Amino acid sequence: MHTALPFVAKRIAAVHSRRDRFSQIFSEETKVKFLIGPLLPALPATLEERERLRPIAHRTERWQRLFKEIIEVAKMADDLGFEAITAAEHHLATEGLEVGSVPSLFLYIAMQTRNIKVGPVGYVLPGWDPLRLAIETAWLDQLTEGRTIVGMARGYQARWLNSMAQKLHIQSTASDQSEIDQANRRAFEENFRILKLGWSEEGFSFKGEFWEYPYPFEEGTPWPAARWTERYGLPGEVIDGRVRKISVVPKPYQKPHPKLFQAFSASDSTIVWCAREGVVPVIVTPGLKDVHRLAELYRSEGQRAGRALRLGEGIAPAKSIYIGRDTQQALKIAEAGSAGVWYHEFGGYFGFWEAFRLPEDEARWPLGKARLPRSEWTIERLHRTDGILAGGISDVRRKMDELTENVNPEYFNFNNGGDLGLMPIDILKEQIRLFGEQVMPYYR
Repeated sequence: MHTALPFVAKRIAAVHSRRDRFSQIFSEETKVKFLIGPLLPALPATLEERERLRPIAHRTERWQRLFKEIIEVAKMADDLGFEAITAAEHHLATEGLEVGSVPSLFLYIAMQTRNIKVGPVGYVLPGWDPLRLAIETAWLDQLTEGRTIVGMARGYQARWLNSMAQKLHIQSTASDQSEIDQANRRAFEENFRILKLGWSEEGFSFKGEFWEYPYPFEEGTPWPAARWTERYGLPGEVIDGRVRKISVVPKPYQKPHPKLFQAFSASDSTIVWCAREGVVPVIVTPGLKDVHRLAELYRSEGQRAGRALRLGEGIAPAKSIYIGRDTQQALKIAEAGSAGVWYHEFGGYFGFWEAFRLPEDEARWPLGKARLPRSEWTIERLHRTDGILAGGISDVRRKMDELTENVNPEYFNFNNGGDLGLMPIDILKEQIRLFGEQVMPYYR
């Protein structure tokens, strides 16, 4: 009996040492800020209802139910201390799976919550007039007194983006370095530059590949009320009766602008761009080693750009987390959400399963030559590759400990907002409650 005491003492000492290490980590202003989302969001319905009521996106009662459920989740997340609730931007989804978001949705959420921030992850920049988006986001930030974030994306869904960006001759992209992909990237970066000019500069002029301000750029815009603007407007805005600079008003409540996020980042080139521009990448790469490597890349590239960053600062790893009595029950819950419905019925057709490869896949489906077949789009694969985390509270805590010890991210994106409208709302709220009450407090 006494021979076991030294072993027990060592175990106790190890536990205390680990606690001390966590205490040191989280005392240096490195506590994790938790995001929930992005909401797809999906109109609440089963697959059978979507088929029977098609197109369900024409059903007003389903939209009203969606808005009610969004507010239920937002209020709960607010009470639990989440930093922000986000939604994706997609349109024209008659199936009601990814109905997306508009700025007015975020105002609607903000007006019914107290502290939580709101915003997209993210606005698909190539589909926007950047001047209008700069104005829309500044208004939203003012109306909410600084409770907004701005996420950005390049756009992968042709159904709506190709129509909305047709005048720029821009299309959706698969990030494949093709001519279409490169044009999309140029439009994205130009729109991003215009947004920052609009938010931060008193007045500006700009001539790029896709946009010019004022328009026409060389001659300036004729302005009959030049006398009024010369007396009361921005100095230099109007010269000789023509607009020579434009000025976005209002400016954002947050200076110089809301926190910026990049949707679903995985490639090195995106991480490098985000680090240089001060944008937070929402990292969807599943494995811890890869997340650590991207965190190191972000820090080193940020430092090259003059940003003094600690490891993990400015990044947001993302994960869907399902909590049950045990792993099997948690996986069953996952089947009812985005992990089981979105990935299997929709996302796989856009290549999202390629992020969840196993070493043995290479022999049968060589990377870059053959995509994983639909028979491999399973919850078990998502779990094996750490694409999702499923288990009991202790399992989730162990994985979160590994993440914070190895990467210590400034943000963590709790992906379960994507389950809204897919799994029953009571089950989703219980998942959020379990994570918010029994996991989050250890890292905030």
